[in-house]
Amino acid sequence: MTAVLPGALHLSPLPDFPAVEAGDVLADLVITSTRQSGYQPPLGAVLVIAQKVVSKAEGRLVHLQDVVVTAEARALAEATQKDPRLVTLILQESRSVIRTRPGLIITEHRTGHILANAGIDSSNVGAKGQSESVLLWPENPDASARDLSQRLSAAWDRPVPVLINDSLGRPWRMGTVGFAIGTAGFEPVWDQVGEKDLDGRVMKVTAPAIADALAAAASLVQGETNQGLPAVWVEGCDLRHDDQANTSVLLRPAEQDLFR
Repeated sequence: MTAVLPGALHLSPLPDFPAVEAGDVLADLVITSTRQSGYQPPLGAVLVIAQKVVSKAEGRLVHLQDVVVTAEARALAEATQKDPRLVTLILQESRSVIRTRPGLIITEHRTGHILANAGIDSSNVGAKGQSESVLLWPENPDASARDLSQRLSAAWDRPVPVLINDSLGRPWRMGTVGFAIGTAGFEPVWDQVGEKDLDGRVMKVTAPAIADALAAAASLVQGETNQGLPAVWVEGCDLRHDDQANTSVLLRPAEQDLFR
């Protein structure tokens, strides 16, 4: 057995995770897959699970042929060269439109996250042989994470933190990276103001986004295409337990946003 160095993160994806359908109890699938894999989540292990399987279980799949296009969406679709049915859904899922150009719509999602297409995606949506379909984010990702955390905690008789992640683009950087869109059971941001560095200097603005760091780490093993590994156990991170915290603390208030 390979030794695990002190301070190391250990990521354990659940193999052979079943295809998720609307109405499935996601906690039951995680519990069964974890036990079948032989993995025993230790105290402090956090489950990172991909947004798509959460959305599928919650019935967030939409067939584009069923969408009634609005006049606002039709105008924006023409300007951005996008499918007006998709744009209709983007606007329904958004508080506001932040930036547009041909082929791209950046919005503020109704949860407060800023991202392309309001997080709506057509890849790996589990709609083979059906009409054009897309998957929306969960209605309330934090509530979804909290429900899953409570069910897993009951199954293992210990607190089980949960993080729901998705891949988002970033300003000034190419490529996508895993971000936290729903959390439960731990502090997503660690306020380290007042702590000292190795040289004894007092930290004034340090606040690591622990949830996003975990989301990015897990996304490396989850993959983006055909890996089929949506659920990952992560151990080795000394999380700060908090039953009330959620991803709202990760969102910069508009009045502090210098680039919107």
